[in-house]
Amino acid sequence: MMQYVELIKHLDKVIDRANIKVDEPMKNHTSFKVGGPADILVTPEGIEEVKAVIKICIENGVKYYLVGNGSNLLVKDGGIRGVVIKLSKLNKIEVEGNKISAQSGASLYNVAKVALNSGLKGFEFASGIPGSIGGASAMNAGAYDGEMSMVLESMLAIDNNGELLTLVKDDMELTYRSSAILKHGYTVVSVTLNLQVGDKEVIKARMDTLAKRRSDKQPLEYPSAGSTFKRPEGHFAGKLIEDCGLKGTCVGDAQVSEKHSGFIINRKNASAKDILDLIKLVQDEVEEKFGVQLHTEVRIWGEDK
Repeated sequence: MMQYVELIKHLDKVIDRANIKVDEPMKNHTSFKVGGPADILVTPEGIEEVKAVIKICIENGVKYYLVGNGSNLLVKDGGIRGVVIKLSKLNKIEVEGNKISAQSGASLYNVAKVALNSGLKGFEFASGIPGSIGGASAMNAGAYDGEMSMVLESMLAIDNNGELLTLVKDDMELTYRSSAILKHGYTVVSVTLNLQVGDKEVIKARMDTLAKRRSDKQPLEYPSAGSTFKRPEGHFAGKLIEDCGLKGTCVGDAQVSEKHSGFIINRKNASAKDILDLIKLVQDEVEEKFGVQLHTEVRIWGEDK
């Protein structure tokens, strides 16, 4: 950590010392509940602080990583070298007419709740997706016939020079589980959604229906990162995995969920290596049996132990 002494001095000038942690276990910041330590983890409290931290990292040649709620992330057991910037404190949500502006750390559930209370429809599909709106926008997350591309109007982001820029719809390059944000390594700090006026009771009924479907079909009682694999063209990952006879398969405490084969779960004390080995096993079996390559939807960061 000696190489970071000067870096921490710089960070101290732009962010409260209480919001700077050294050798912070990433298992405390991911929904999988696994992951080794980040050299430095910071939790900025505003957009200007995020911008300042990123500029410090760039100027000092230190790699940085952006985390929202850590719900689509697997950190390896050796942890992360560099700075993790956790955006959970950027969580303001504002409504103006049929538009909602939300900072990137706001949870999708809270944004959906604000939409409901404001009588705005079109965001119900996201109400049960774990995670933050920044991460969901960057990866064009979706569920139940909806995805972020259907509601996003604009994004405020920080580019690779630490400067703010606004992306409108034509700039976003939104495709299946990807966007200009991921392609160029930008940082989303806020988004604006364009919704429609609707009936609160109808909106709530739709949200309740989707919540029940999730509860019935997904292993919400175990740590996971949601759907482990992207949907292969013309197939469903969960069905391919199940048809290989892999439902319930374990490596250590990592398991292909018995409730939904598209999910890999941490039954209790799985390591990141357990999960990665199980992912590889599933990929190999599906390719051997069906000739289909499964690609992970979950992001994988860090170093092996």
